[in-house]
Amino acid sequence: MLIFTLRRILATIPVMLAVALFIFVLLYLAPGDPAEMIAGDNASAAEIEQVRELLGLNQPFLVRFADWTAGLLRGDLGVSVFSRKPVTELILQRLEPTFSLMATTLIISITAAIPMGVIAAARAGSWIDRAIMGTAVLGFSVPVFATSYALSWIFSIQLNWLPVQGYQPLSEGLWAWFRHLIIPSIALGSVYMALIARITRTSMLEVLNQDYIRTAMAKGQSRTRILFEHALKNAAVSILTVIGLGVALLIGGAVVTESVFSIPGIGRLTVDAILQRDYPVIQGVVLFFSFVYVLINLAVDLAYRLFDPRIRL
Repeated sequence: MLIFTLRRILATIPVMLAVALFIFVLLYLAPGDPAEMIAGDNASAAEIEQVRELLGLNQPFLVRFADWTAGLLRGDLGVSVFSRKPVTELILQRLEPTFSLMATTLIISITAAIPMGVIAAARAGSWIDRAIMGTAVLGFSVPVFATSYALSWIFSIQLNWLPVQGYQPLSEGLWAWFRHLIIPSIALGSVYMALIARITRTSMLEVLNQDYIRTAMAKGQSRTRILFEHALKNAAVSILTVIGLGVALLIGGAVVTESVFSIPGIGRLTVDAILQRDYPVIQGVVLFFSFVYVLINLAVDLAYRLFDPRIRL
């Protein structure tokens, strides 16, 4: 297990380098000049060139990429073009809102989706199954921003139960922190929840047709124990895989959700950086999210052994 973990961590290094190269090339080829935006509309050509030289934008591509990669190896993600603050500092400042949003989304989605999938599989072909799967299809089809506005209109504007926008740090109190995340988490998790529910149902149906399940039923074991102790445990590998892959949906959806609900997280930082063409911030954020995604998939791989000891790592 330890050797496998170390090997997977070392394997992230070429992955991160490939992601870094891809993002650097993509931004290098993108239209627009950050120097012109920083210098202003009334700046002369000489002033724009001075800003370009100050930022190192006049250097050849390979020189700029080599300097940036050397900084990465030292743990330096660069400096923001506009705020002139280290990118690492900007990410750390926005870390709590984004991780809070993703954590509550994961908890709400998994807690709701797995029982939904199990019940749908247990009642396959019934109206309960059709209702659950219909809800899942609806959740998967509606865009995150549309769900966000609908939930805000119902629970914030009409019922006045929850705040419309904003974020409260955890230090302000657990309830104040959580109530600002309820609507964003449900909106962000709607697609994720639907995906997990559908995969759970499919995996459970395959397991429920196995001989050992029929044997357990013949022995008179309760249906609840069969579903959650025997069937769900053996279907967990497929469900875990979807949970790990679905984190990419959360990362992409966090950008939209944080913008809609004015949450000062990394997603909002990404949007601002894109609008300002703040290349160092964009590169740093993408690398950070890529690293988080790799770590989560590593955790999913390690969790396989907990549910199926036959899997060799």
